[in-house]
Order: sequence, then C-alpha cells, then structure tokens
Amino acid sequence: MAASGTNGPRGGENESVFQVRFHGRGGQGVVTAAELLSMAAFAEGRHSQAFPSFGSERMGAPVVSFCRIDDRPIRTREPVMAPDALIVQDVTLIQQVDLFAGLAPDGYVLVNTSRSFDELGLGEFLGRFRRERLLTCPATEIARRHLGRPWPNSSLLGGFAALTGQVSLEALGTAIGERFAAATAEGNVAAAAAAFGLFGSEEERLTGAPSD
Repeated sequence: MAASGTNGPRGGENESVFQVRFHGRGGQGVVTAAELLSMAAFAEGRHSQAFPSFGSERMGAPVVSFCRIDDRPIRTREPVMAPDALIVQDVTLIQQVDLFAGLAPDGYVLVNTSRSFDELGLGEFLGRFRRERLLTCPATEIARRHLGRPWPNSSLLGGFAALTGQVSLEALGTAIGERFAAATAEGNVAAAAAAFGLFGSEEERLTGAPSD
C-alpha cells in the first residue's frame, strides 16, 4: 500500500510551528484550502504562510500544498516534510501516494470520505497513531448540500478546526468572507460550520465527553 509512512525528525525547524500538508487533485481547491487556513490563522493574530508544491496542476493530477502557523515569524519556505497534520481531499490517493510520510505518532489526520479508516483498509496501519486525532469527514457530501458543488476544502477546514483547535470557526468565516464573493462565501461558511458541528469542540474530542 502507498500509505507506508515514516516518522522522521523535524531537523532544525522551529518546534512551536504547526505544519499542515494538504493532498488532493487538481480542481479540488487544494491550494485554496491552504491559503484559507493561513488567512484564518492571520486573522487571529498569528504568523502563517501557505504555498503549493511544484509540479503538474492539471485537472485530476495529484497536488500538494502546505501551511505553517506559528506565534513567531516563519523563516523557512521549504516543503513540509514532517507535518503535524495531514488533510487528504481525495481518498483515492491513499493507494497512489505516500500520504503519511513524516507524520509523527501524535499527528492529526483528516480524510475526505464517509467511510471509516477500517473500511479504507487503514485501521491496522493507523494503530500507531492517536485515535482521537484521526478523523474521516464526508466533506464532499457536505459541500454538495451547502454549495451545490463538490468542493470539499471549506468543509475539511471546519473539520480541521474541530479536530485540532488551531483556528476557530469564526476565523475561518473571516477568511472565507475575504476570499469569496458574498453568495459563494455564505455557502462555504455554512459547509465549514456543518463539518465543525459534526465533530464538536476540541475538548470534547480529546476527552471523549459527550455534548450536552
């Protein structure tokens, strides 16, 4: 299976920086997702950066983008080799790309699918990671419901906010409002909120406490 993964050291990177790697295909808004996350972090007064990898961006081709978030200025512009979180916008990539390369055992994984990790054949492999930091999200289905289009990025960012607590839903709404025209922004904000609502707050996820 392509999802072999290695858990490498960060080298000389700033230990306080939170690094996110996005995997998807051309036309799915992979680069836009990284930019929106960076904008949301900036809206909350943090330093951030977002950029794509070099390579083919043709429709349907695998695309990778990156985002870093920190409380201090970010100097590096290198690709994220040791991510704190992975966001997978196209689940078919698990058979084609080494998605989990560099992810530490305490990393976060968010995959766009309505299936479980066991149903994807990843249950045993992901056993080395912290279960409460692994999440599947039916982001495309949520997007179709709120946008009428299969654009999963805002839904996944809402799930990311609930999973990691790195940005707030409000900050995501601010970023979306700055990036898109009003009508489009409204649907994207609704999609992000719907995904966030599926998974509750960070505290609820980490403690396993039910919502009231």
